[in-house]
Amino acid sequence: MSEIICQTTELCKNYKNFHALQNVNFSINRGEIYGLVGENGAGKSTLIRILTGLAFKSSGIITLFGKTDHLQHERTKIGCTIEMPALYKDMTAKQNLEIQRVQRGIPGKKCISKTLELVGLNNTEKKKVNNFSLGMKQRLALAVALLGEPEFLILDEPVNGLDPTGIIELRELLKRLVRENHVTILISSHILSELNQLATCYGFLHHGKLLKQITAKELNEQCRRHIKLKTDDTKKTVTVLEEQLKIKNFSVYPNNFIRIYEKLEETHTISKTLFSNGIVVEEMSVQGEELETYFENLIGGYKYV
Repeated sequence: MSEIICQTTELCKNYKNFHALQNVNFSINRGEIYGLVGENGAGKSTLIRILTGLAFKSSGIITLFGKTDHLQHERTKIGCTIEMPALYKDMTAKQNLEIQRVQRGIPGKKCISKTLELVGLNNTEKKKVNNFSLGMKQRLALAVALLGEPEFLILDEPVNGLDPTGIIELRELLKRLVRENHVTILISSHILSELNQLATCYGFLHHGKLLKQITAKELNEQCRRHIKLKTDDTKKTVTVLEEQLKIKNFSVYPNNFIRIYEKLEETHTISKTLFSNGIVVEEMSVQGEELETYFENLIGGYKYV
């Protein structure tokens, strides 16, 4: 059974007459990359602030690393970026991390150069943070979160300001942290297509309520992923699919496109078999409902912002 790193039970946060979080129940297992999905005002940042001790809950239970009491000690195992952390703009990246290291009582200075190299800021040398681009500041914020090698990393909108290359590098870095350092990650992002390439589990938050928690595998199944196929002979293609490839779960559309809902990993075999039967494949790709569309349907058609 997987170890639960973070769990909430009937978690609520109220501001006078406004319910920011309403009976939120969710859990994150060790080694997961948990994608927190929700529109502006859904309660994502409120949830993250409560988990990290920056805000108090109104009611409910928070469990961190199996503990429900003395959570401040457990929170020392957490690294986080919530919006843009306070950085000393007249100092270098190295000097900023040194201040963080001393404040948090992290022994030795080797962790600073190691962390800067990890996020790609090891060549900034004497450059002041004031002269950093937004993307570089985001990298430094991530470095602050990674200082001390946390077991649980919480990232609120980490790709803001990053160019496409920076986003890819961040994605690979997070995957590597999970794979090599066994870090567990909670990540909130408005770039849902990026979450779709990263998350192993999702939580969908709307108006302070957790509508659903679902694994990436379950989401792919619910989004009805399929092979979109078009050939020069639809009738003959159907015969080959049924008789030779033993595919039964497919649909034929009026524009002669065929959607195949099984054997999604066997496109090469399907293409090769069709070709050997003299059928020309004009189009073939694996497709499915986008994460944004799934979320819109889940919340009842509200426009995602």
